[in-house]
Amino acid sequence: MTSRFTMALHALGMIALEGDRAPGRPLTSEALARSINTNPVVVRRVLADLKRAGLIETRRGVGGGVALARPAGRISLRTVWEALEGREQLFGRHPSGPNLACPLACGVAEYLEGLYGDAEAALKSSLGKVTLAQLQRDVARRMAVPTRATARRAAAR
Repeated sequence: MTSRFTMALHALGMIALEGDRAPGRPLTSEALARSINTNPVVVRRVLADLKRAGLIETRRGVGGGVALARPAGRISLRTVWEALEGREQLFGRHPSGPNLACPLACGVAEYLEGLYGDAEAALKSSLGKVTLAQLQRDVARRMAVPTRATARRAAAR
């Protein structure tokens, strides 16, 4: 797994937070890059994958930027992971396959394949249980950053 997944979650969290604070106002890749502490070109590459997956929408020109394409509660972290990392193996395998002449190689490869498969299934299951909205709420709670929902609850008290 690469840092692209972490950058994507950071960017999506910022986009969701901005959508709560100022609905309809998109964020620019430059603003996201400043928050993530990376180059805007790196952010744009991550955003391109998220757009291909239908997770974000982009608007060009003055007032343009990036917004969520669907509610944060309908975007699982697994969906984000699959958009960015799903084509890659989570664990590297033997680059040339196991040496068939080695008495241990095939057994180790088969054993590790099962172990890696179980780990990948556990990761997918865990990421599938968390939505972007849940991530946003949990981070906001830790950072005491109000979301629209928490602001409404506070106003109702």
